[in-house]
Amino acid sequence: MDVSVTSRASGDRTVVDVTGEIDVYTAPALREELTSLIDNENTDLVVDLTAVSFMDSTGLGVLVGALKKVRTLGGDLRLVIDQEKILKVFRITALTQVFTIHTTLDEALAHE
Repeated sequence: MDVSVTSRASGDRTVVDVTGEIDVYTAPALREELTSLIDNENTDLVVDLTAVSFMDSTGLGVLVGALKKVRTLGGDLRLVIDQEKILKVFRITALTQVFTIHTTLDEALAHE
């Protein structure tokens, strides 16, 4: 399965909608979108992973890299995850302590 990555403005934040599987083959599409957004000074990002059916360590690496980049620019990157199988990958790697994770997009957008 392929991945689809789109972004849209939501107030002063940018929502990145990700659909499909994020693995070694599809992660570059996510990396390109995040890099492009950050390079264009979009540093308050919400990455919606609710439509992601699979994520491996390559996807985690892309998200960690983007998080580091936005934080050095004074921004923030939040994740929206509503599936246990995706959240489990973050728990196992202790990344739940690194990322701010919400269960709904509305919650992530309302969070200050």
